[in-house]
Amino acid sequence: MTNGTRIDKLDAKSHDTPDEVRGPNKTRLEIVRLGGGVTMGRMVLQPGWRWSECIKPVVGTESCQVTHAGYAISGRITIKMNDGSQKTITKNMSYVIPPGHDAWVEGDEPFVGIEVMSAEQFAKR
Repeated sequence: MTNGTRIDKLDAKSHDTPDEVRGPNKTRLEIVRLGGGVTMGRMVLQPGWRWSECIKPVVGTESCQVTHAGYAISGRITIKMNDGSQKTITKNMSYVIPPGHDAWVEGDEPFVGIEVMSAEQFAKR
């Protein structure tokens, strides 16, 4: 079960042909919708990407208000919570990030992550 929905059908889709693509500045989010209401997102954030510069103009909030859960495929991203605490997420790390944060890509390699929780809400007003 996912979100109280019974999954009773085998389903698989490629992120190479996503159901939706969102592309704010330095951002590519490929959304795949699967049976049972499951949504997955492959997020590619380019060097120089920062939530407060690239996504804030789209969503209009002071900090990211989305809860994220996912897995980092490559690159490095630093998350800074509104309370000042921060953590850097790197390749092969699973993560959960609560609402109320800014984030930025570290270094010259894109950050690629698979979002298992927030793809429908990310980079959307």
